[in-house]
Amino acid sequence: MKQQEFLATVMPFKDKLYRLAKRLLVSKEEAEDATQEILLKLWTRNEAMTKYKSVEAFAMTMTKNFCLDRLKSKQASNLKLVHSNYEDEGKKVQKQIEHADSISWVEKIMEELPEQQKMVLQLRDIEEYDYEEIEQMLDMKPTAVRVTLSRARKAVREKLIQKHNYGIA
Repeated sequence: MKQQEFLATVMPFKDKLYRLAKRLLVSKEEAEDATQEILLKLWTRNEAMTKYKSVEAFAMTMTKNFCLDRLKSKQASNLKLVHSNYEDEGKKVQKQIEHADSISWVEKIMEELPEQQKMVLQLRDIEEYDYEEIEQMLDMKPTAVRVTLSRARKAVREKLIQKHNYGIA
């Protein structure tokens, strides 16, 4: 596979790799490093990529595994939380603050979820993958994916309701 073919194949889902890495590693810098590592690994395997049914699913699986290995390593103690600022000029300042606060709470709640629930929720609701693709990436049965997603959504919903009804938990 030549460079142009590789770029045409990989670049459309590069941002999804980054978002998955950021969800798992939290740090923007660590996620950028992980994404670069995965792209480099894909380039070194570019001849073999033609035999994969879905290069995107393969790359997402590589990213997941790389990030989980990274979290298990000794360097995981160096990872830190980096907050992003979300700006939308059309909204009032109060709405901006509420929106950023809600996003922050959802991110915090997602970090507390079990690893499998976090992965399924990220892939389905944020990355918008089909159930079949998630089953393939995470090597799960169809019913397991749906049950895990349901439990993850329920946990996030309950914690958000609790936070909004009773203040900071």
